[in-house]
Amino acid sequence: MIDTDHYERLERVRSVETTERGLLAEIEDERLRVDVVRDDVVRIAISRGGAFDDPPTHALCVDPLAEPVAFDVERDDGVARLRTAALVVSIGVDPFRLDVHRADGSPVVETATDGEGRPWAYARLNDAFTLRRRCRPEDAFYGLGEKTGGHNRRGRDFTLWNLDVLDPNDTAAFTAGLPREDPRADPTSIEFDPYYVSIPFVYHHAQPSGAVAASFVDNGYRATYELSHAEEYRVHFAGGHYVEYVFAGPRMPDVLAAYTWLTGRPPVPPLWALGYHQSRWFRYTQDAVEVLARRHRELAVPCDAMWLDIEYMDGYRVFTWDADAFPDPRGMLDRLAEQGFRVVTIIDPGVKHEHGYPIFDDALERDVLCRTESGEVYIGEVWPGATAFPDFVEEEARTWWGDLNADHARSGVAGIWNDMNEPATGRIPTSAMRFGRGRFSHERFHNQYALLMAMATREGLLRALPERRPFILTRAGSAGIQRYAAHWMGDNQSRWDHLWLSMPMAMGIGLSGQPFVGADIGGFQGHSNAELFLRWMQYGALTPFCRNHSEIGNVDQYAWSWGDAVLDLVREALELRYRLLPYLYTAFVSAHETGAPVQRPLVFHDQDDPIARDVDDEYLLGPDLLVAPVTAAGATGRQVYLPAGEWFDWHTGERTEGRRYVLAQTPMDRIPIYARAGAVIPMWPSAPPSTDGHHPQSIELHLFVPGADGTHHGSLQEDDGLTFGALDGARYRTTFEITRDAGRVTVRAAVGGDGYPEFARETFELVLHGAAPQAVLVDGAETPVRDGRVAFANTGTGFTAEFET
Repeated sequence: MIDTDHYERLERVRSVETTERGLLAEIEDERLRVDVVRDDVVRIAISRGGAFDDPPTHALCVDPLAEPVAFDVERDDGVARLRTAALVVSIGVDPFRLDVHRADGSPVVETATDGEGRPWAYARLNDAFTLRRRCRPEDAFYGLGEKTGGHNRRGRDFTLWNLDVLDPNDTAAFTAGLPREDPRADPTSIEFDPYYVSIPFVYHHAQPSGAVAASFVDNGYRATYELSHAEEYRVHFAGGHYVEYVFAGPRMPDVLAAYTWLTGRPPVPPLWALGYHQSRWFRYTQDAVEVLARRHRELAVPCDAMWLDIEYMDGYRVFTWDADAFPDPRGMLDRLAEQGFRVVTIIDPGVKHEHGYPIFDDALERDVLCRTESGEVYIGEVWPGATAFPDFVEEEARTWWGDLNADHARSGVAGIWNDMNEPATGRIPTSAMRFGRGRFSHERFHNQYALLMAMATREGLLRALPERRPFILTRAGSAGIQRYAAHWMGDNQSRWDHLWLSMPMAMGIGLSGQPFVGADIGGFQGHSNAELFLRWMQYGALTPFCRNHSEIGNVDQYAWSWGDAVLDLVREALELRYRLLPYLYTAFVSAHETGAPVQRPLVFHDQDDPIARDVDDEYLLGPDLLVAPVTAAGATGRQVYLPAGEWFDWHTGERTEGRRYVLAQTPMDRIPIYARAGAVIPMWPSAPPSTDGHHPQSIELHLFVPGADGTHHGSLQEDDGLTFGALDGARYRTTFEITRDAGRVTVRAAVGGDGYPEFARETFELVLHGAAPQAVLVDGAETPVRDGRVAFANTGTGFTAEFET
């Protein structure tokens, strides 16, 4: 906790006037601005030295005030009120307080008071400021980016400062003074904080109403969120301006849609990026990489990408190859491509400080490196030794870096892996690193460094290959990172508790606007084992990003490393992922259009269920699949909570009513998976070796027949999976409406889009679960059901299927 009791509170409003977008108030020697962004979103800002910082970060991608919004202003009894159709902002004049309520009077944000009843709306000390808001002990909080512990953040305090978690030089400041038995003293524990990604976006889930509000503070400085107090929560920023977006909700999906409208939604990834990725920090040679790739094909393990960690470089110099280990990189990349493999290489921001190294010499000449206060080039110490860092705050530096990535991509590399971008500087502190050619302190842009690096990388890749969807993976990030890169959860441990941790961590990141996320399967640090690896693979195959990665010196953890018994089950897990790619890909399309996570906490769909808010050992994959991984050794069964509705056991077909716990069996060949009744789950009939060139002639539509009357919806997007053509209509988007009415089930499918050259589908095969009719009417023609399946011709047109249960 940070002691802020001595901070100076702004307590008296001298005047309030109406502006074109809201209110402008004089508060002592500063100004308060309230701007209406949408009916359900307002922006609140307080000046520093009478001036506003606009924009304070690179988080936003839209003009939040571009569209007019109707509002009214009222004044009475020492309060000025701004009212829209969805919310009311109240400014108390003397003493100053600021509250936001919904139109029905329910609270969104309410200023907390001290023991004497004085409000704590805003207080400052030097460059820092703090806010205190009311809450109830039973309320829940979510978000804040990448955090340890449960996905409900209630009861804990968090720091937002991007950190290299396994570097003792970085973590020392956060472990100092803690007793050894405190798990926060151990950076490898499942409670250590902070982590690699900092996003000051938090949901407040009020109880008992179930209403959700949210706050995004557009500020990149180090921050603390204290969520451990019983009846208030506190927000503290060490610098910068107070600029906050308040979201009235009250439904969680609407809040996330509004937040991602502001900060951006992820582009639809290339389809191959959703396949299985094989990675390892290891001293590979060119021949060894090709042998590894062939081994996947020989053993029929589906795989789309080979990854190269830092050892492929010449002395860890970025944008180079070790000529001894990789004498013919282009030839290797071409041969792997012929087998359906893409290659992704790591690129750290650190540039070896070495005269004669062309990248460093060019950076010096262009003046695109970070400098110190004295004007010297800042030097850190990472893999190459003495290391300089690009000044990504400068557009010229971003363009230069993007061009380097463009040249790298033209050589045949398919994706870029951004690591060490917190930024990590080893034993040399980051504090002397300044930005904007020395104009800005390190603290201002530390948390934004990875965002700006990813921005530069993506823009460079698009310049090199404008028709191809780029793929970038990042370790660190801040608000808006989803526009540029996918995210992996950093250097995890080969332990069961880290397998569990990756679920709430991924769900928290997803609720923070980043849906493309995953953990290193099997664990990065430490030796994995057969059971842990298998269980992690069964789980990881059902996450948005699926990569096996481990540290140098570990035991092998390839798909085949523990013999045929494990290999066969790993293959089954990956084959299921590949068969589910039509469903998974469509979930990513939804994320692009709405911001909805791909890996979702149960509360996202069922926020009125008090149990759902705290469930963090299971999740929804897309809207209609529930996954409950095994998180302990030797487990042969586990409790699973099923939320509202009906659910089908994926393995047995048993139908179960929701809002109850069930005991699911967990033999080594599977983990519990459930499908929502009423869902249509599109699947490929079989798993290909990779997605490369895969355009199947048939797609299965698995219909989980609802037992109760009602209407359900689903969708399927088919496109080339590589280019941006789908954005211009080169796709088929099939939307499904599933209706049950008095025992009659009707599936209506409508299709949009103009198609695309690679489209090869000739048939749909409707696979029925939970019903066994003799025949189905397909567009009025009676079609027999064989083994629960109905096949019918379809080349991208709508259809209607009907049957009696």
